[in-house]
Amino acid sequence: MDAADCAARLAELERENHRLKRINAALIERVESSAARREGAYAAFQHSVVLAEQVRERTDALNQAMAELTASNQLLRDARQRAETAHQYLVDAIESISDAFVLFDKDQRILLFNSRFKSFWAGTRARIASGMRLSEIRRLAQGSGLIAEEQRGSETEHSVYRLHDGRWMQVSERPTREGGLVILYTDITELKLSETARREQALAQKSRLLQRAVDNLSQGMAMVGAEGTLELWNHRFLDLCGLAPIQAHRPFAEVMADSELALLTPDTRDADGRPVQELEQRLFDGRVLEVRTHALPTGGFVNTFTDITERYRHAEALSESERWIRLITDHVPALIAYLNAELIYEFTNKVYEEWYRWPRGGMLGQSLREVHNEEHWRRLEPYVERALAGESVTFEVAETNLAGQERYMLRSYVPNLVNGEVVGIFVLIRDITERRRTAEALHLAYQNLEQRVRERTAELTTLNDQLLREIGERSRVELRLREAKAEAEQANLSKTKFLAAVSHDLLQPLNAARLFTSALLERREQAVSATLVRNISNSLDDVESLLGTLVDISKLDAGVIKAEIAPFAVGDLLDNLAVEFRQAALSEGLQLHFVACSATVRSDIQLLARILRNLLSNAIRYTPGGRILLGCRRRRQSLWIEVWDTGVGIAEDKLKEIFQEFKRGDSQRPNQDRGLGLGLAIVEKIAGMLGHRIQVRSWPGRGSSFAIEVPLTQRAPRARVAPESTEALLERLAGSRVWVLDNDAAICAGMRTLLEGWGCRVVTALSEEDLARQVDNYHADADLLIADYHLDNGHNGVDAVASINARRGVPLPALMITANYSNELRQQMRDLGHTLMHKPVRPMKLKAAMSHLIEHGAQRVG
Repeated sequence: MDAADCAARLAELERENHRLKRINAALIERVESSAARREGAYAAFQHSVVLAEQVRERTDALNQAMAELTASNQLLRDARQRAETAHQYLVDAIESISDAFVLFDKDQRILLFNSRFKSFWAGTRARIASGMRLSEIRRLAQGSGLIAEEQRGSETEHSVYRLHDGRWMQVSERPTREGGLVILYTDITELKLSETARREQALAQKSRLLQRAVDNLSQGMAMVGAEGTLELWNHRFLDLCGLAPIQAHRPFAEVMADSELALLTPDTRDADGRPVQELEQRLFDGRVLEVRTHALPTGGFVNTFTDITERYRHAEALSESERWIRLITDHVPALIAYLNAELIYEFTNKVYEEWYRWPRGGMLGQSLREVHNEEHWRRLEPYVERALAGESVTFEVAETNLAGQERYMLRSYVPNLVNGEVVGIFVLIRDITERRRTAEALHLAYQNLEQRVRERTAELTTLNDQLLREIGERSRVELRLREAKAEAEQANLSKTKFLAAVSHDLLQPLNAARLFTSALLERREQAVSATLVRNISNSLDDVESLLGTLVDISKLDAGVIKAEIAPFAVGDLLDNLAVEFRQAALSEGLQLHFVACSATVRSDIQLLARILRNLLSNAIRYTPGGRILLGCRRRRQSLWIEVWDTGVGIAEDKLKEIFQEFKRGDSQRPNQDRGLGLGLAIVEKIAGMLGHRIQVRSWPGRGSSFAIEVPLTQRAPRARVAPESTEALLERLAGSRVWVLDNDAAICAGMRTLLEGWGCRVVTALSEEDLARQVDNYHADADLLIADYHLDNGHNGVDAVASINARRGVPLPALMITANYSNELRQQMRDLGHTLMHKPVRPMKLKAAMSHLIEHGAQRVG
């Protein structure tokens, strides 16, 4: 029996004893009151006997209860002793733990606490004692200043407090079974300090990583806090803004006041009140910076600073290239335009706009239907639809010019295909009125001549007596015809000579554009800029090919080109052609097979290569699928070089027409550029000049074979020198001093850009006097002189080179550049020991020629 049960039993016995005493007193009082009544003495005695017996029984019960009570008291004393011992053990236990301990009963009053809990309050006026409520303890903790900071966790976790002396306490609360509460206060100061140190170390590490990442950015970066102070920046920001090292937390406006850049924030507005988020600014040293601002959601902003100088210069260079292209097209006597897939004008040259009476640039953005009247549009619409379907179309149409005259125009629509889809149409329109009228006049003259012959024949039949007079008349007529024929041939010769002579003026701007695009292509461009420059270069290649073909025809007609016959190994030529055209064939889905040959032939290697290139190009053009074969056959003392294809073939009645100028095949691959129809005409003219026979065989629907006969020889060809690598050429050119003399400012600018890109130190001049002023009257050190043959005021480059070298102790090696292809000039350059190059200049050939001249010039001086 525990102490509680003993105490309950004792209380019950005491209540029973008290009740019995009350009964006994009541009985005695009753007996005494009844004794006074004489008449009931016996009854009272009898009643007292009964009561006495009951008192005895109750006394025995009371004695027994008292004995039990005594035993219970002993048990209670034993239980209390054990409870006191257990209590002391509990006190010793809570005193021995390292945490502060306090126990509350179910009414949240203090039952027990240890000395560590009491020591919390040593520095305060509060006095902690048993019986105090938990709410009062918390009020005293807040009011006495004991707690400096509280960090409360979730409902199921502990809370953390920072005391006024800097210590940190973790408070854990656990309920007891009787509804009380046990609270433990654990000193976690060391743990908190260690955690704080780790956090500060991690924060410092993150700050260092962030600063390193920011410092490695190619852009300048500055982060500004919500108060407008500079919080984070990198070295690139200081470099681009021209700032010295600065301290953190300085006002950003004050920092930017020391730079030549304008202040840009998310609150910056333009003159119209619109927000400005980016701006471009050119610095005094020529650099161009792009500044952008980005607002942060927590306040403040980030500014980025990007050096866009190269991009800006590339844009200017592309704009200059575009200007040159427009300059070229504006001076071509043909109407040139470009329409997108929606038939909106995106480019027109000056001649096109003047023909249709539009102001400069006014047609751009207009549709083809709006530019032409309804009747003219109906005539053009079928051809436009064919071009949009991917077909190259050429047709004649009558139009009225500014003077109200009817002119015949030859219109060509060439689709611009990108990944097999038509994205636009190139338009080329040429005035063929004079050519058509000449053809009509010749036809009429032919008809008149036939009529006159018939009349003369009738007169001879009927008038024999006038035979001698008729013979004389016919002789005079024939004489006039011969004179008319001679005049026509003279006019044709004048035309070809004019084309040959004007080629210099046509090739001048093309040569300048070629130099600029070559310089741009050799630089490290961004992807988008490099693609655009390469497209411009491809377009210049097309223009150059067109002009070259027309000039070649004119030179062949005028007899300007002369053959240089020499022995050479035909295998070298065929190997190069096979490599050159194999990739072109693969791009069209064809296979090029080549059979090597070791024969030695006599011919002009350059002109023979031109013939074979035209034959291979035609084979690729008119072969929709299959293969092409390049090989040779020996026949007696000749070698037949043959080109076979599995193309569309040529009808028998068309075999003689294919060598006429501007004659093109009707069948070819879809989406194929039809060309000008001059390739085979050039082949026939060159073959006639070289004395080589051409043989053509064709099977419609199965393919064709073109062969050219070249004489064999036993003489050994000259040994070929292996070309040097581009890196070796550039290494030799680096640091060389080059003078450029040309009367065209654009050529000078393009040559300077190209040569400086190769590491040369360049001096350009428009005249001899201009050059003399820049190079100390020609006495300055130099390694090479590049001169244009055609200069101003009747002067030429040959005379200029002679004049310059006459004033120098050591003559400069000279490189002459010209559009004059005459054999006389070529022979003159050989006699003088100068190197000759023709326009437009190819960069690789220019590198090789310059490297060769500079190397030999250095050896001669040494």
